[in-house]
Amino acid sequence: MADTKSIETPSDRRDSDKTASERDVEKEPIPGISADAIRAGEVQPEKVLKHAVDADEALKAFAQYGGQVIHIDEETNRRLLRTIDWHLMPIMCVVYGLNFLDKTTLSYASIMGLREDLNLSGQDYSWLGSLFYFGYLAWEFPTNRLLQYLPLGKYSAFNIIMWGTVLACFAAVENYAGAIAIRFFLGLFEAAVTPGFALFTSQWYTKKEQGTRTAIWFSFNGWAQIFGGLVAYGIAVGSAKHGSAIAPWKIVFLVTGLLTAAMGVIFLWAVPDNQMNCRWLNKEDRILAIERIRINQQGVGNKHWKFYQVKEALKDPLTWAFVFYSLVADIPNGGITNFFSQLIVGFGFTPEQSLLYGTPGGAVEVISLLLCGYLGDRFGHRLLISTSGLLTALLGIILIVALPLENDGGRLAGFYLTMAAATPFVALLSLISSNVAGYTKKTTVAAMYLVAYCVGNIIGPQTFRADEAPRYVSGEVTIIVCWSLCVLDIVFIWWYCRHMNRKKEAIRNAPGYVKLENQEWLDLTDRENPEFVYTL
Repeated sequence: MADTKSIETPSDRRDSDKTASERDVEKEPIPGISADAIRAGEVQPEKVLKHAVDADEALKAFAQYGGQVIHIDEETNRRLLRTIDWHLMPIMCVVYGLNFLDKTTLSYASIMGLREDLNLSGQDYSWLGSLFYFGYLAWEFPTNRLLQYLPLGKYSAFNIIMWGTVLACFAAVENYAGAIAIRFFLGLFEAAVTPGFALFTSQWYTKKEQGTRTAIWFSFNGWAQIFGGLVAYGIAVGSAKHGSAIAPWKIVFLVTGLLTAAMGVIFLWAVPDNQMNCRWLNKEDRILAIERIRINQQGVGNKHWKFYQVKEALKDPLTWAFVFYSLVADIPNGGITNFFSQLIVGFGFTPEQSLLYGTPGGAVEVISLLLCGYLGDRFGHRLLISTSGLLTALLGIILIVALPLENDGGRLAGFYLTMAAATPFVALLSLISSNVAGYTKKTTVAAMYLVAYCVGNIIGPQTFRADEAPRYVSGEVTIIVCWSLCVLDIVFIWWYCRHMNRKKEAIRNAPGYVKLENQEWLDLTDRENPEFVYTL
């Protein structure tokens, strides 16, 4: 078990000759600043103490230990990791799968009578696809601030319950205006899910564990595609054979919406706000669960909004490389997510067959995400390994474009390969957990990343022109260009992180540099903290 007893503690000698500020600074040391520098007047104590006052929540948890260093042996660490995995990963996976299923329900409904019942024409359906992301876009920055300020578990659960309720209400829609309103509010409530899950991952897992865990919960997008396709197919075939009291597409919205709301209630009970109020860990394990992530140099949460961290995020080249990737990669995502059922119909299959034949694409996404996530953490090259999925997807879209229309099987195989495209997006999402420190900076970067995600997904459906069916040449060429640019962006991010690690190593090796106590819990940004190492 963890050794919390036989620990060397700081000396209790009297320091009556020091000022109160000097004694406080030594209790709450700041990286690269010594008490000698305070006495010499080289640093103002008030500025130094500001970091300690605004420190991470984890520092409060360790206050009772009076500077003790807690050592966790390997057996205890494995036990804690198993406990955390079993309590967090299943619920996060199911909820994230529903998050994707709820967005793509519109694609299933589009070939189950929704277009005709709502009298959609021209680009009406494309705008329905985009309206979800307008709601997402409008609320992304406010919801990230609320994720920081409010209890993380409870606020996330509230949003899950609300988005499920709104989705179920789609079954009552009778016209285009009502559908637009539902799609907007659906996006608004779902805006908290991805950044919230990124925060949960950084809060509970070490950097070496985050890539795999992010890939696991994100891979449930693929499981949702499999599950959703089978459910929609069953409803469509069952309704055709036996009839139904309401339109089949309305049944799809009711089933997925009510299921999501129910999972939100379970999430509220099962997922804590952080380690300190976790009901399924005892008092000692709560402290150990925080200690095991000390290596991240990030802490577990901070409710203070720090404008200097916002400015740093806006000036950081890494932030804009993330944003560029999210924008450009999600133009194809927006098109494929909303049009994949119609693409498959364009390959020569019936609407019912398209529901069934879309499911193997989900399997490709699951396999590629889990494989790249595991290998990325295993070999320490999360970024470069993730590009294999994107290159596979590029091959797939080229097959769709290059093969003749009558080659239904080859073009369908190409579609399946495009489902591997999510691997770099997930790798970068995990790097927001691993490579962005400072709680305000992390939430700011996450918000910018997902705002770009929204913009890309708004643009995406508009590149698929209804009058180009079944080829959709504009959309397909756009996808090839975007994914090619994404490959170059990933290479830049890898190079930049490697470059920054070398600079930080030089600082740590400089004469006179001293790593001081508890700097991991001072809510420092990745650029402020010389001990911070970027994950590649």
